[in-house]
Amino acid sequence: MKPADGSIDDVTPDELGAGPLTVGTPTHCPYCALQCAMTLHVSPAGSVTVEARDFPTNRGGLCQKGWTSAELLTAPDRLTSPLVRVSGELVATTWDDALGVIARAIRAVQVTHGRDAVGVLGGGGLTNEKAYALGKFARVALQSRSIDYNGRWCMSSAAAAGNRTLGVDRGIPFPLSDLATADVVLLVGANVAETMPPLVRHLVDMRAAGGTLIVADPRETATVRLADVHLPVTPGTDLALALGLLHLVVADGAVDEEYVAGRTNGFDAVRERVAGWWPERVERVTGVAAEDLRRVARLLASGGRVVVLTARGAEQHSKGTDTVTALIDLCLALGLPGRVGSGFGCITGQGNGQGGREHGQKNDQLPGYRKLDDPAARAHVAVVWGVPPESLPGPGPSAYEMLDALGTDGGVRVLLVHGTNPVVSAPNARHVVQRLEALDLLVVADPFLSETALLADVVLPVTQWAEEDGTTTNLEGRVIRRRAAVVAPDGVRSDLDIVNALAALLRDDLPVGAFPTEPEAVFDELARASAGGPADYAGITYDRLDRTGGLYWPCPDLDHPGTPRLFAETFGTPDGRARFVDVDHRPPAEDVDDDYPLLLTTGRVLAQYQSGTQTRRVRALNDAAPRPFVELARVVADDLGVVEGEDVRVVSRRGTSVAPARVSEAIRTDTVFMPFHWPGDARANSLTSDALDPISRMPEFKVCAVRLERVGA
Repeated sequence: MKPADGSIDDVTPDELGAGPLTVGTPTHCPYCALQCAMTLHVSPAGSVTVEARDFPTNRGGLCQKGWTSAELLTAPDRLTSPLVRVSGELVATTWDDALGVIARAIRAVQVTHGRDAVGVLGGGGLTNEKAYALGKFARVALQSRSIDYNGRWCMSSAAAAGNRTLGVDRGIPFPLSDLATADVVLLVGANVAETMPPLVRHLVDMRAAGGTLIVADPRETATVRLADVHLPVTPGTDLALALGLLHLVVADGAVDEEYVAGRTNGFDAVRERVAGWWPERVERVTGVAAEDLRRVARLLASGGRVVVLTARGAEQHSKGTDTVTALIDLCLALGLPGRVGSGFGCITGQGNGQGGREHGQKNDQLPGYRKLDDPAARAHVAVVWGVPPESLPGPGPSAYEMLDALGTDGGVRVLLVHGTNPVVSAPNARHVVQRLEALDLLVVADPFLSETALLADVVLPVTQWAEEDGTTTNLEGRVIRRRAAVVAPDGVRSDLDIVNALAALLRDDLPVGAFPTEPEAVFDELARASAGGPADYAGITYDRLDRTGGLYWPCPDLDHPGTPRLFAETFGTPDGRARFVDVDHRPPAEDVDDDYPLLLTTGRVLAQYQSGTQTRRVRALNDAAPRPFVELARVVADDLGVVEGEDVRVVSRRGTSVAPARVSEAIRTDTVFMPFHWPGDARANSLTSDALDPISRMPEFKVCAVRLERVGA
C-alpha cells in the first residue's frame, strides 16, 4: 500500500488483490482535478478493478485514492432507496413520494416567502452536465437567485484574481507537462505530494534535469521535502511574500520592460507600491529570512522557463484574491504569462472544480463563464433555454452567505444539496449545522448517508462516477470523458433524472425537453449555451472527446483544435492586455492575542479527500490515515505538557475540536495544523473563521487564532 508520508511510489493492482482483468472501460478518477486516466475492468462476477492508464497529467500513475476508487461502487452502506423523515427518523419511501414531498414544499415556500426562498447548493465534483443542469434548474424551473456551489471555498479567489488581471479564469492556462521542462517552479500554498501525488512526477523530472523547486508553506510537508528551497511563511502572510519578491525583481532591474510595455497596463502604481516592501520588512511580517527572499527573487529572475503555481494555502483567506493578484503581478513583471514553458497558474482542487464553475451553478454565472448580469449573455442563453431573458433572476448570495441565512426572514427555507457535505466542509461548521436545522426542508442527493444527509428531511440516492457518462474539465482546462462501466443499483437515479422530474412537477409551461436526462444531450445543449463565451465549448462533442482523449477550451467550432496555451498572443481583457492591479498586505481577519496565542491552519492528508464521504468508506485508505490529529511543534507540546498521541483540545472563538497530538519538528512554533476530513468532535471546521474575501467571498479557512488545552491520555 502507498506509504502515508507523501512519497510517490505507486501501489500496483496486485497489492490490492486485483484478480484477472476482463472488459475494460477507459475513464478518469473520481477524485481531484488532475483527473488521472484509468481503465475499469469488470469481472464476470461483477467486481471492478482499476488499471492506471497513460495520460499527460498522470503519465500512467495513480495515488492510493485512485487505485482504491472502485471500492466505492460496492460500499455496504450505499443508499438504494429515497428516505423521508417521519417522526424524527429517516425511513425508506418511493421516488414518487419523495419527489412529491419536495415539490409540495417548494411550491408552498415560494408562495409564502418568494422564489428566492428555495436554494441549490452544488459541488465541484459534479460533471459538467450536472453543474449545467443545476444552474438551469435554479434559474428556469425555480426562477431563484439562490444557487452557489462548494467551489466557492476552493477556487473563487484564484478565479477572481485571474479575471481581473488576465481577463479570464482557467486554473492552469498551459499544459501541465510544461512543469517537467521548467528551470524554476514556485509553489505557494500547495502540497501536491499529498493532494495530487502523480503530479509530482513532473516536478521530479524537472529537478532531475537541473531545475529548482521552491515551496512556500508554514509546514515542512511532503512536497517541501522534495524542494530545493523552503519558505516557511507565517499563515496569512503570502501577500507580503509576493510583494517582497516583486520589490526585489524591480530593485534588481529584472523587470521585463519590453513585455510590460507591450502586453500590460497599470504597472506604475504597482511599482510604486512594492517600493516599500524591502526584504527586512517582509521578513518581519512573514518570518521568511531576507536572504532566502533574495535568493528566490534571483532564481525567478534568472531567465529561462519559470512557472508559479498557487493553491488553497494562499487562496483560502479573506485577502486571497489580492494574494493571487500580487503573484500574477510578479509573473507579469517577469514576462511569464504566455511565454512557452513559463507562466502562472492556480491548482484546481476538486475533480471538476474548473468545469463546475464555468456552466452556471456559481451564483453569478451563466454557461460558458458568462456573467449573469450581462444583458448580452442573458439574451444568448435565454434563446438556448427557450425562455425570455427578463425571466432569468440576477446574481444571488455566495455559498456561505446563503448558508448563514438559512431559515431566516429573507433567507432560503428549502435547500437542495447535490454533491457536497457542508456539515464537515463549511467554515464555522457548528453555526452552519444550526442554520441547516432551521430549514423548512433540507434535501440531500448523495450516494451515501453523509453527515449532511443525516440532517436531511429527504435523501435521494444518486449514481456514482462509474455508473454514469459525463464530462469533466481538469485543472488545465482540458475537457475529458468519464464513461459508465457498471450499472447503478436498482432504486438509484442520476441527478439529471431528479432535475427533470422536479422541473416537471413544478412547471407545466416549460418547453418540451427542457431538462434532458441523457448526458450527451445535456452536453450538446451546454455547448450551444457556452458558444461565444470565455469558456467556449461549442466545438466539443462526445465523439471528438472519444477520438482525441480531451480538448482544451476555448474550442469555438468543430474544426478548432482547442487552445492548450491560453495567453500565447493575447489576454482575455477587452484590449487584449493584461492588467496589473495595485494591492497591499493586511493582517488576517483574526489575529492572535493572549487568549488565543496560536495560528491554526488546515489542509489535507494523502489518503483522505475533502469531507471524507468517499474515502472514509475505503478500508485501505482508513488503514493509511485512520484518524485526525493536531500537528504542533515540540516546544509547544512541551510547554503544554502533552506527548505524542495524547488528546489535545483546540479552542477558537467559534468552537472546539479534540484530536490526538502529532508532535513535529516540521511546523512553525506559532502554528498548529489540522486536516479537515473528519466529522464529530475532531471536526477542524468547528474552529475555522467565516470571515469572507470582499471580492471572491472566499472564507478564511487557512488561518484563525486558537489556544490548546491538555485533555489527557
